Amino acid sequence: MTDAAFASGVIAVVRFPQAAPTDLRAVAAALVAGGVTAVEITLTTPGALQAIGDLASDDGVREGAYVLGAGTVLDERSAREVIAAGARFVVSPTLDRTVMRYCRDRNVPYLPGALTPTELLEARRAGAHMVKLFPASLVGPRYVREILAPLPFLRLVPSGGVALEGAGDWIRAGAAAVSVGSALVSASLVRDESWAEVTARARALVESVAAARRQLAGAPA
Repeated sequence: MTDAAFASGVIAVVRFPQAAPTDLRAVAAALVAGGVTAVEITLTTPGALQAIGDLASDDGVREGAYVLGAGTVLDERSAREVIAAGARFVVSPTLDRTVMRYCRDRNVPYLPGALTPTELLEARRAGAHMVKLFPASLVGPRYVREILAPLPFLRLVPSGGVALEGAGDWIRAGAAAVSVGSALVSASLVRDESWAEVTARARALVESVAAARRQLAGAPA
């Protein structure tokens, strides 16, 4: 994944407790309409592998409107399967060196999860261009600021409990992007086919991140 995939500064995490809806294209389209450029389907969703394969042929993916990834990838076999299905970035809750090696050999970006300074640095040294700060709900934006003071080269992506209204705080603290799940794409919104609401939430989130980035750059928010 190139940095262009993170142009929005948002990874939308699609996770459902039951089988993935057949029309995941509608979910992705609603997110992309709101400006999201990276969509992650977690393997904890039943039928996720098939869903990734189906979405890989989506017009938005083929035309570069967004990048499709797979989350909760715990081992090399899973990494092999999701990449073969069409995932173009891979995310894990922890660092797995076999997954790292497999992804690196295939030039597919891997975002391992880590929490402590030791874990975050280990993930970076293992080859992670970006590291998923997980679970972010246990810490907060101030934690990112404190971590980056001695380790400014880390590119952190808070995940797990990131709220829509607090996303800008993470960016202002120094996060490279934010990863947002149910606050953005809930099972109830998908069940009710509330695509306009999904798009509205995505747009508000993307705009919040953009405003925070402008503030960091010294431009008017």
